[in-house]
Amino acid sequence: MVTEKDVEHIAGLADIGINKDELGTFTGQFNAILDYFDLLDRVEGDAVITRDLTNVMREDEITPSLPRDEILKNAGAHEDGFVRAPRVM
Repeated sequence: MVTEKDVEHIAGLADIGINKDELGTFTGQFNAILDYFDLLDRVEGDAVITRDLTNVMREDEITPSLPRDEILKNAGAHEDGFVRAPRVM
């Protein structure tokens, strides 16, 4: 069973601010989730479901792309035939 202190600790680890007013609600929700997992743990089932494997992906098709000049015309900045993007650090 999860206590309010546990919920405060988990909220701190996740960097989530929980008000004292919300603490009881979250504690109840945590315990309801754990009760449901306990119920799932008690379900017995020996049946193995087998399915034939099928490829649901489409085949690759080679199609021509846009000309480089047309792409660079729409780019904000370009350099040496490539789109120049801002540096990300």
